[in-house]
Amino acid sequence: NGDGLKVGYYRHTCPEAEEIVGITVAKAVKANPGVAADLIRMHFHDCFVKGCDGSILIDSTGGNVAEKDSPANNPSLSGYDIIDDAKSQLEAKCPLVVSCADIVAFAARDSAHQAGGLMWAVEGGRRDGRVSRASDIPGNLPPPFFDVNQLTTLFAAKGLSQDEMVTLSGAHSIGVSHCASFSGRGIQDPSMDPAYALQLKAKCPRSSSSTSTVVPLDPLTPTNLDVKYYTDLEQKRGLLKSDQTLMSNDATSRLVKINAKYPTIWRKNFGRAMVKMGAIDVLTGSQGQIRKQCRFIY
Repeated sequence: NGDGLKVGYYRHTCPEAEEIVGITVAKAVKANPGVAADLIRMHFHDCFVKGCDGSILIDSTGGNVAEKDSPANNPSLSGYDIIDDAKSQLEAKCPLVVSCADIVAFAARDSAHQAGGLMWAVEGGRRDGRVSRASDIPGNLPPPFFDVNQLTTLFAAKGLSQDEMVTLSGAHSIGVSHCASFSGRGIQDPSMDPAYALQLKAKCPRSSSSTSTVVPLDPLTPTNLDVKYYTDLEQKRGLLKSDQTLMSNDATSRLVKINAKYPTIWRKNFGRAMVKMGAIDVLTGSQGQIRKQCRFIY
């Protein structure tokens, strides 16, 4: 790979690296199936902000609000403890060898495996970045109210095609969303099934200011990574505007229908698109560092 990443990167320096991450993720998902969605989203949020460099993991300090404390990630993103767990095991086995950025990439794949039986080879060799700023998030992560054209532009800026964007959106087959992310949609929205809109209104009444109420992104099979997400969209049951908008464009709605009908095609394409996403603006070679603990820069 021209960017310095390769499959089996730790074969000689830390042969059990991927296995250790895999076992850690499997244990965590078994205890709480919801973390699979967190770990896939963590990789996405890491890669779209300054590249896949583990910057999503860095803690804020007195003088800096880090990415993880941006409203885009806090309180909705968790799973950091699973990365810490894998990292401490790897440090005991092969100190200062495996980057935090690679652990996040492996963990995303392992989560997709646990939640949907998907499997693909993940390249390693990313180095860890030294900067994490919440202020870098606007303009890099898509908000839930983006329409299909805004999403396409944003993904293109990261080197991902519209096809890959629709494919990766299938990750919303698992996970939940907070009421605030979709509270603007509902009864008057012609792109939403009215019966579904009523269900959401009951779960998230306007009078309630609760930030803790969550709704599954895919009500059909909320913890299975499958093509039911695309079926939901066909039935006007996409929770977020940024999901349902995929049906508003000829090219993207055609792909939604293909994915809904041919799960095998989607699974293969999802793995490919994740590999491509995992190579966005990576640091390799002598760039960046290998962190000893993923929360701190050294």
